[in-house]
Amino acid sequence: MQRWHGLEDIPQDWGRSVVTIGSYDGVHRGHQLIIGRAVERARQLGVPAVVVTFEPHPSEVVRPGSHPPLLAPHHRRAELMAGLGVDAVLVLPFTAEFSQLSPADFVVKVLVDKLHARAVIEGPNFRFGHRAAGNVDFLTELGSTYDYEVEVVDLFVTGEAGGGKPFSSTLTRRLVAEGDVAGAAEILGRPHRVEGTVVRGAQRGRELGYPTANVDTLPHTAVPADGVYAGWLLADGERMPAAISVGTNPQFDGKERTVEAYAIDRIGLDLYGQHVGIDFLAYVRGQLKFSSIEELLEAMAVDVQRCRELIAEA
Repeated sequence: MQRWHGLEDIPQDWGRSVVTIGSYDGVHRGHQLIIGRAVERARQLGVPAVVVTFEPHPSEVVRPGSHPPLLAPHHRRAELMAGLGVDAVLVLPFTAEFSQLSPADFVVKVLVDKLHARAVIEGPNFRFGHRAAGNVDFLTELGSTYDYEVEVVDLFVTGEAGGGKPFSSTLTRRLVAEGDVAGAAEILGRPHRVEGTVVRGAQRGRELGYPTANVDTLPHTAVPADGVYAGWLLADGERMPAAISVGTNPQFDGKERTVEAYAIDRIGLDLYGQHVGIDFLAYVRGQLKFSSIEELLEAMAVDVQRCRELIAEA
């Protein structure tokens, strides 16, 4: 899959293509439906499928300080899109100047002049251009002028976790923030993942017999609510069952919020300096402060056993 950063990266001899545009944070099941249809239509027409997305998130430019927590960094989104059959991803730098483009100018500069769109596939609520003034009706209207078709994909609705609402990144972020990682996984179609570099912490886990990978998460990461979770630690090409702790470590009067993962029953694991992922499977319990270290150790043993059980059932 080709990856382009900015319009200037698109090959000059690029031909017609099927395009879909959006932030696509998380590449959840609704996104998968739209992107999957774009790929399917591209195969029917014998042209490449291209996803256009933005960096940073448009809200950060339009309303500085409002950057939402991210469900997936750009490299992870690209991996997921490649798995869906996308041929190229175009990441457009979203600047103040770019935000001023009118919907018509956006269509001409991006879809017509550079990507030579043969078809554009979007969800029903797609908005674009300055002040989000463009919608699918306007996109369709310009299609007759610039020789591209527009197809609108109706999104499925979520199950119990979403209360029958359409799949959305906003809903997924809320579920993650509440610690409902199972509900978030229902929308994403996979466990929610947090990534970052393993750094040295206070090493109390090692002293207690449960050495953890302390992960310095990427900026703006959507981190689940404080508590203990079952899941997996992904490192060195392995997916290791893990007990995960999120929070400030109140047992030792911690102040800084951390994400730590204990690779269950793994001995001598050295991951310092490595980029790792943590997949969240299930919430186990909230963050607690115990009356003694002995009581803490008893609780940790119970937590690890519960994590083993949940992972085995997954």
